[in-house]
Amino acid sequence: MTGFYDILETRSDDERAADIAKALPLAIANAKAKATGFAESFAGINPAEIKSISDLETLPVLRKSGLSEAQRKQRPLGGYSALQMGDVHQLFQSPGPIYEMGQRDKDWWRFGRFLNAAGIGKGDIIQNTFSYHFTPAGMMFENGAAAVGATIVPTGPGQTELQAQAAADLGVTAYAGTPDYLGRILEKGDELGLDLSSIRAAAVSGGPLFPQMRQTYHDRGIQCLQVYGTAELGNVAYESPAMDGLIVDEGVIVEIVTPGTGMPVADGEIGEVVVTSLNPDFPLIRFSTGDLSAVMAGKSPCGRTNIRIVGWRGRADQATKVKGMFVRPEQVATFVERHPEVSKVRVEVDNDGQSDIMRVKLETNECDCAKYQASIKDILKLRSEIELCALGSLPKDGLVIHDMRDVS
Repeated sequence: MTGFYDILETRSDDERAADIAKALPLAIANAKAKATGFAESFAGINPAEIKSISDLETLPVLRKSGLSEAQRKQRPLGGYSALQMGDVHQLFQSPGPIYEMGQRDKDWWRFGRFLNAAGIGKGDIIQNTFSYHFTPAGMMFENGAAAVGATIVPTGPGQTELQAQAAADLGVTAYAGTPDYLGRILEKGDELGLDLSSIRAAAVSGGPLFPQMRQTYHDRGIQCLQVYGTAELGNVAYESPAMDGLIVDEGVIVEIVTPGTGMPVADGEIGEVVVTSLNPDFPLIRFSTGDLSAVMAGKSPCGRTNIRIVGWRGRADQATKVKGMFVRPEQVATFVERHPEVSKVRVEVDNDGQSDIMRVKLETNECDCAKYQASIKDILKLRSEIELCALGSLPKDGLVIHDMRDVS
């Protein structure tokens, strides 16, 4: 496979590490100097010392809740934009609410890299069904289309009959939108007797792409590839025609950590996706997406050399109410910090038919449960059964809190 977007996609591991060693100190210094939201949390940080992914572990994680709280105190972006407001082109809103910025600069959200990998470029007509209302999704794909020289039809979602008619009349060659909505447009086209055979590519996000759905599109001559991105970060990882995992975008650094913490998990183990954006305008450092995924071994067969992650594996927010009290991953992380001899914790919640039961499983070489009772009561605010487990014995499924209660 050929047609790489730029030389960044095929760098060796050593070349990428060397480039990161140059880019990270600049990104940290830029955030510290221009984005006042980082002023306090980075007060004691020397940017020159942050040169690798492992160095990032010394920095705090920025959570969506923290970003939202900062924005309530300091409008409109909470001090996390490195630009003066007069230089910001667009403002968007996501549920929370959380507000994000956008720029009209070429490939600002880096979706051009994904569209190029999907074989979409100059001469293509993209029907962009992502919303332009509040959310940046529509503009993300429009910006990416401009970067690869494609023509865009900014339809937004809805009005399916008009969508099908426009696709037929204009000879649309590519679709952008949620995975399922393309199916509805095709069905409506069939119902109306329209020729939609010009559609040969689909760039999808914002929902699950089931194998059967992808096969249905394939049977109609449509190659359907997906991208994982967020309103705050833009493109995080994307599929290539190899369809073998999601390749991390060259403009971000991805860590997979234990939910509620900033501590990395082993490659292949499910954890929370934490992203550092190298975008100098909106420098989000160690931003928690709240999504679960895992790093894949090896490189993509397509020739792109950055690390790959598996698809979405759930949400990291595992807050669970036990006996009327919330237990959160952040509390579990505090317990681990207090007891460094504990390598992993799993809280299991069940019900015996009359009351909730909480069991805390600890991976440790210690053999005395009693030493942990006070900490659990102090941090989790509840009494619990404690089970000591051998190192490496707990499941590697990303669950810090496992709610086993039958609520059906």
